[in-house]
Amino acid sequence: MRRRTGKANNRGLILDFAGVLTASPVDVHRAWCVSEGLAPGAWHGTLNDHPEGRRLYTALEIGEIGQTEWNQATAALLGEHVDPVNLMGRAWAKVPVASQMVALARAARAAGHRLALLSNSFGLDPFNPYEHVGIWDLFDVHVVSELVGLAKPDPDIYQLTLELIGVPAERCVFVDDHAINLPSAAELGITTVHATDEDTAVAELEALLGVTATSAA
Repeated sequence: MRRRTGKANNRGLILDFAGVLTASPVDVHRAWCVSEGLAPGAWHGTLNDHPEGRRLYTALEIGEIGQTEWNQATAALLGEHVDPVNLMGRAWAKVPVASQMVALARAARAAGHRLALLSNSFGLDPFNPYEHVGIWDLFDVHVVSELVGLAKPDPDIYQLTLELIGVPAERCVFVDDHAINLPSAAELGITTVHATDEDTAVAELEALLGVTATSAA
């Protein structure tokens, strides 16, 4: 039987959402684009490379615009034939949860570690991605960029997360699939894990936290 960690040994586990608690969305988004009559890379190109698309997505992340407004404006950039209704939800609906990472999070919480969700938002209404994959209740603390008006890699969002989770930086671990989001956390003393592969990231967290993803109780 696995020994639970004592309170003095508890750590903070801070998890990104997309690409960490979900599988990589890239293939799903490419397939969705094809189903909509678009080039496979249209979603990524519009959100990341198109100047207006990037501006809109940045505004969505920090709550300057809502998802409905974003849906309308971004659908027009994708193509005049693209239906704006629940655009974000349609594109994300088939992105699967990262089951092993979720199991790891459950095991960490069962062992007494504090859990924080730290996510750059892509809107909460009408499509709530966190509820869609059923991970919201895993966490003691929720830091969603849309709700706090800050986004990674702004150092202030990591400081806010530390304040809310109530665990010193040197006892926290932060996991993100985007390398650009890690240095600001590391500079505060947080241990960082770059999640490029779910199995590898889970194994690293198991070693750091002293839990196993198959033992959630």
